[in-house]
Formats: sequence, structure tokens, C-alpha cells
Amino acid sequence: MPARQWLLTGLAGVLGFAFASLCIVYAISMRVGGQEAATTSIGGPFTLVDDNGATVTEKTLAGKPYAMYFGYTFCPEVCPTTLFDLSRWIRKLGPDADKLNYVFVTVDPERDTVPAMHAYLASFDKHIRGYTGTLAQIVQIAKQYRVYYRKIPTDGGGYTMDHSAIIYLVGPDGKLVTVIAYQENDAAALAKLRNLASSAPTS
Repeated sequence: MPARQWLLTGLAGVLGFAFASLCIVYAISMRVGGQEAATTSIGGPFTLVDDNGATVTEKTLAGKPYAMYFGYTFCPEVCPTTLFDLSRWIRKLGPDADKLNYVFVTVDPERDTVPAMHAYLASFDKHIRGYTGTLAQIVQIAKQYRVYYRKIPTDGGGYTMDHSAIIYLVGPDGKLVTVIAYQENDAAALAKLRNLASSAPTS
């Protein structure tokens, strides 16, 4: 690919990341200010399938806090790094880990079939479940969570996916609490996860 095209592609990706991050930060700041309308626009109804082939909806996650990340199995660096980080944090949470759900949603459903997702997630903590679906279903959930992603053609007819790289932390009421940034330090990330776990309903 010519250097000019690489530069333009990289610039587009940076702008996309910036836009997505600003949307999330705005939503969080509005909630802190007592205006709930902004956070209700994060998330919503969806129908997908998990990496075991079972149908899942927003009701599958209802009533329990969860961490949700959007990426794809062919991702060369950002996704495996994030999922290894999340796996390490889950281990450090100890018993509190079971108070949360952890979801990896693909932005590349053309390649990320149920078997592909299941095989990929075998490399990470067993708490993490994978969600995939049709193109239309992924478009819907990505829009609801204000996720930036875009297919980038590569030489030879293949493609890669440019996408935002944050972990959404959502409370048991289905409202966004905060986010974990890409490669956020362990202490900060664990503090956010422990705080989220503390909001889990007691049985």
C-alpha cells in the first residue's frame, strides 16, 4: 500500500477513536451531572449468539454488572492484548470475578463464526464469552454502544478492521458506569472492576 494511503488510513482511524471516546466521556460526564438521558443511549436491545451457539439478548446480561469489549479474532495486537489484560484482571479479582459477566463482541461477523469465536476465546480466561451474529445484528449493537469500526481492504483481496478499543463497564441496571482504556494500568482497571463488582445484587 502506498505511503500516502497508509497515512490517510491511519488518520481516519485516529479520528474514529477520538470520536468514539468523546461520545463515551460525554455520556459519563452527563451521568455524573445527574442527567440520566445521556447514559440511556448507551446499550439497548440486541439478539446475537454466543460462542457456544446459544441465542443471547440484552436480557441475558440483565441484573448483573458486565464488562463488554468490541473487537475481532483476526486482530493482530489490540484485541489479544486487551483480552490478555482482562484475563489477568479477572484472576486478580479472585472471588469477585464471579459477580460480573464478561463479553467479547465481534465487529467482524463474516469471519468470526461461532466455532471461530469459541476456539479463539480458549486462549483467555474462561469467564469471557464471545458474541457474534449477522452483519445487521452487529451493526445494531455497535450503534447502540457507539462503537467505531470500519473495514480496511488490504493487498491481495483481504481486509482488516479498524475499531475503537475500550472496555465498557455497565451496571446491573444496564447503564454505563465507566470505561477502561486500552492498556490502562492494572491498579486503575482493577479499581474500576472491583467497584463494578460491588454493585452486583446480593443473593
